[in-house]
Amino acid sequence: MTTVSIFGNGNMGTAIGGIVADGGADVQYLGRDAASIDGDIVVLAVPYPEVAGIIAAHGTALAGKVVVDITNPLDFTTFDSLVVPADSSAAAEIATALPDSRVLKAFNTNFAATLVSKTVGGVPTTVLVAGDDADAKQSLASVVEAGGLAVVDAGALSRARELESLGFLQLTLAVQERIGWTEGFAVAKESALV
Repeated sequence: MTTVSIFGNGNMGTAIGGIVADGGADVQYLGRDAASIDGDIVVLAVPYPEVAGIIAAHGTALAGKVVVDITNPLDFTTFDSLVVPADSSAAAEIATALPDSRVLKAFNTNFAATLVSKTVGGVPTTVLVAGDDADAKQSLASVVEAGGLAVVDAGALSRARELESLGFLQLTLAVQERIGWTEGFAVAKESALV
């Protein structure tokens, strides 16, 4: 049976954990002082500023694992910019810091409520996944689809930059109350509309 280890047990961490459990996989919630990381898939469900500390404390233990970055690297003091270089992404920086891990970008364009409800605007919630390792993407997709969500392969890890921009836009719209936290962007496939 697959085990997914999740750093963070806030709204996003518990929503992702619920999907994992719904699909029949085991969930391990981890804090910064985790003694062991059991999962082959490890989700970083923490704010971007906390990622560096996790990597510093657990980088060796993350070698060989699929590491899923869900962060949106916003400047939370202003909510008007990202804190990574324009030609990079949080996921790219994490991949550089974890060269022996298979880093994916996923879940950053989803709100927790749409993960829990499994719908956005009447269509299934879709998780966009970017990464350079096809097997890692398939492992994550299998867990997510078993939990009742749709998955779209968004391409190489370099596409994380666009996913983070999309996540940034969605967050700023929600903060400005132009959309609700139970709403968001959806991927409507023609077959879903029939």
